Amino acid sequence: MDLINTVQPLVMAAMGGSIHIAGAALGAGIGIGLVGLGASQATGRNPGATGKIMTISIILAALIEGIVFYAIFLV
Repeated sequence: MDLINTVQPLVMAAMGGSIHIAGAALGAGIGIGLVGLGASQATGRNPGATGKIMTISIILAALIEGIVFYAIFLV
């Protein structure tokens, strides 16, 4: 009985960390999808600005992915 009481908080903490990382990854995936959607719409409206749009999109995607790295390192 004492072993169960000792191990249970550790298991719950590991599950909480996994949920934390999954939520961050889900949010980042949605964010990168929205950046791609906006970039493709902007390129369709103004093909001459493709280079600037791509540059901004790459920077934003890198910043969004940073959220997942923070989540992984904090757990």
